Amino acid sequence: MPAAGRLLAERHKDHRKRHPLLPAEYEDEQLAVVEVTALWESESASGAVLLEDSELTGYVLGAPKPSPVWGPNLWVEAAGQAVREPEHIRDLYAAAAAKWVDDGRTVQYVVVPDDADLLDAWFRSGFGAQHAHAVRPAPTTRLEPPAGLKVRRALRDDIAVLAELDLVLPKYQSRSPVFSAGELPTLEEALADWEESIDDQDYATFVAEYDGRVIGMSVGCSVEKSSAHSGLARPDNAGFLGYAAVLPEARGHGAGRALGEAVMQWSADTGYTAVVADWRVTNLLASRTWPRLGFQQTFHRLHRAIGY
Repeated sequence: MPAAGRLLAERHKDHRKRHPLLPAEYEDEQLAVVEVTALWESESASGAVLLEDSELTGYVLGAPKPSPVWGPNLWVEAAGQAVREPEHIRDLYAAAAAKWVDDGRTVQYVVVPDDADLLDAWFRSGFGAQHAHAVRPAPTTRLEPPAGLKVRRALRDDIAVLAELDLVLPKYQSRSPVFSAGELPTLEEALADWEESIDDQDYATFVAEYDGRVIGMSVGCSVEKSSAHSGLARPDNAGFLGYAAVLPEARGHGAGRALGEAVMQWSADTGYTAVVADWRVTNLLASRTWPRLGFQQTFHRLHRAIGY
């Protein structure tokens, strides 16, 4: 663990040269060791290490998640790999994956830092891009919606349309080209959830109006509310663009951009210095809109399904 932690701290220090908004504390070897140790102590964790002249120069470490939505899965999280030479990740994967597949873990996910050589090595190990993690600084100048749009905080009177908008993104992502396997909520479930949560002060919900009609919504919160952004992948003092959707028939008016900017502006007003977002890379709308708002990808979640 100490040797793996040193490698991880080196990797993170290099990563932060490209993305300085990522948390600085994991450049400390002792904190990096804590991250690796936590993964090692996960249930059913396993992996491989690379030794050169008795020195550990690479490792990969993965563990399954209990949620059935991920299939018979194995995850290499953000702290689950580090190598001196990117090509060696292929050898480490080959050594570790034999056990994973023998254990029936044939749907595999790996969270890879934004490093072109390391990504290329994973691509040549059979993985493809699935999900993006990104960050940008909080805005320093006031952001205003385009003419014809009004963006405001959601009210209890908006619950019916908020519930309808809650279904827009999962429906969109269930179809081509995303094909997400996530379970679709029902309108009744969405209504009940909004009735309970509309007044939750930990979340800032915005709606966009066009011609007096609500056509979209977005939700902001602290990034600490997101389990997908933790450890090395969680910037300090950051707001989170947790959800955004526009009614399909109302797209084209700039509501998606305005709603994203509303969360960015709320983050700045709240005192956050950064804003985090994530999206499926096959989501054609999100993967184009959020980078245009200045979000830079920090981690890539890659995916491989074995046996087909």
